Amino acid sequence: MNTRTFAIVITILLFSSCLTAFCLMNLGIVSSTSTTGVTNYAIVDTGQNNCYDNNFEISYPQSGQAFYGQDAQFSGNQPHYILSADGLTVYDNVTGLTWMQSPDTNFDGSLTHDDKLTYQNALLFPTTLNTTAYGGYTDWRLPTVKELYSLIMHSGVDLNPEASTGTTPFIDTSVFGFAYGFIGESAGSDPGGTPMTERIIDSQWVTHTLYVAKTDQMFGVNFADGRIKGYPVSVDIGKPYHVLCVRGNPSYGINQFVDNGDSTITDEATDLMWAQADSGSGLNWEEALTWVQEKNTENYLGYNDWRLPNAKELQSIVDYSRSPDTTGSAAIDPLFTCTQITNPNGQADYGFYWTSTTHVGQSPEGIIDGNDANYVAFGRAMGYMDNTWVDVHGAGCQRSDPKSGNPADYPYGRGPQGDAIHIYNYIRVVRGGIAEPVDDVLTPVNIIELLAPYIGLTILLAVTVTAVVFLKKRKRNTELNPSTAIA
Repeated sequence: MNTRTFAIVITILLFSSCLTAFCLMNLGIVSSTSTTGVTNYAIVDTGQNNCYDNNFEISYPQSGQAFYGQDAQFSGNQPHYILSADGLTVYDNVTGLTWMQSPDTNFDGSLTHDDKLTYQNALLFPTTLNTTAYGGYTDWRLPTVKELYSLIMHSGVDLNPEASTGTTPFIDTSVFGFAYGFIGESAGSDPGGTPMTERIIDSQWVTHTLYVAKTDQMFGVNFADGRIKGYPVSVDIGKPYHVLCVRGNPSYGINQFVDNGDSTITDEATDLMWAQADSGSGLNWEEALTWVQEKNTENYLGYNDWRLPNAKELQSIVDYSRSPDTTGSAAIDPLFTCTQITNPNGQADYGFYWTSTTHVGQSPEGIIDGNDANYVAFGRAMGYMDNTWVDVHGAGCQRSDPKSGNPADYPYGRGPQGDAIHIYNYIRVVRGGIAEPVDDVLTPVNIIELLAPYIGLTILLAVTVTAVVFLKKRKRNTELNPSTAIA
C-alpha cells in the first residue's frame, strides 16, 4: 500500500469512528447523558421540564424571584432504557433494573382487561415467568414500590374524565406497554360486596410492598394519574391490577443513612444529603420555595445549595416498615425528626411534605394547568369516606395538594375518596446527588462539541500523513533531479 492510499484509508476509518460514536449516543446504545454509575439507588429524574406558578406554566424564574427552585430547574439522572433484541425486556441503565416490556400477562401481544391480575394471582406470576425463563432470565420478582416508582415520569398530564383529549401517561410509552382503565369492565367489588366497574383512571400497577398498618392494602403506582396510593388486596374485593415484573439490582430502594453529626443525614445509597429536621411549620407551595431560598441565603447548616426535593427524591427516604399506627412514628428512619400534627380525625399524626414537582392536570375544558403540587405523606393519608375520616391511602403515599388556598374550603376532603387537603405542608430540604441547575431553554446537543476529540485526532493525523506524503514526494523529486537539491 503506497503512502497516499494509506492516508486515505486512515482518514476514512477515523471518520467512520466519529460517525459511529455519534450514532451510538443518539440511538441510546451509548448514553451522552451522565448517570451516577456508583450508587446502588440512583434516583431517575422526574422528566418535568416546565415551570409553573400557582396555576399555569411560566418561564423559568431566576434566583430571588417567586417560584424559583422548582423541579424543572434541576436536571438529574435522565432515563436511559435499552430494549432487548427480542422485545421482551427493558434494561434501565440508570437503576440497573431489568423490566418486562409490557404488562401483557397472557402474552397475546395486546393489552386488555384479561391481562390484569388480582393481587393473589400477581404473587404467583413471577413463578410463571421463571419457569419459562422469560426473556432468558429465571429471577423475576414483583417490584417494590420504590422500584416501580423509578419508572414514573412527571411529564405526564393527569386526565380529566370529562375531557377526551390532552392526557399523557406518567410512564414512557415509547418504551413500555401501557393502558388506561377499561371502562365498564370489572374492577372487583366494594367492601359491601357491590360489583364495581373500571374508570379510565384505573391503571394501577401492583407492588409487593404492603402497608404495615393495613396488611390488606398494598402500595401501588397509578401511571394514569401519577400517584402512589394504598390499594386493596382482599380476595373478597378482588380488584385487578396491571403487573410488570422486575429483576436485577437487589439493593435498589435500600437506604444507607449516615448521621453526619451536624444536623444533616447523608444517604450513601443515593448520594443525597438531607436536613435532619423539617421546617417546623406548614407553608403553601410558593412559600416553601421561598423558604428554601432564604435558607440558602443563611448558609443553612453550612451549605447554600439546598433545594426542595422533587417527588422521586422525597419518596426515596420513605420507610415503608414504619407508620403512626405500628411504630408510633412517621414513615421515615428515626434518624430524622418530624413535626407532629393533629389530623382531621383528631389523632396525633405527621404531616404531608411538599415536593418541587408540579402535578400537571387538565380542567374540564381541556386546559392544562399546574394548580397542584405533589407531596409525600409521612403520616396517615386521611380521606373522608362513609361520613368519617380514615387512613385511606397510607403513610408513604404520594398524592397532590392545591398550591394555594384555604384548607377550610375542603371540610370533607377532595375527590372520590375525600383526600384530606392541608395546603400548608412541611419542607425537608435536600442537596447533592448529580442534580444540576438548568436554563429556561434546554440546551440542544452540540454535535461539534461531541465530536471535537475525534475531529481533532482526524485533523492531526491528516496533517501528519500529508506531511509524510509531501516529504516523500520531495525526496523522490530530489532523487530524480539532483540539481534541485539544496546545497
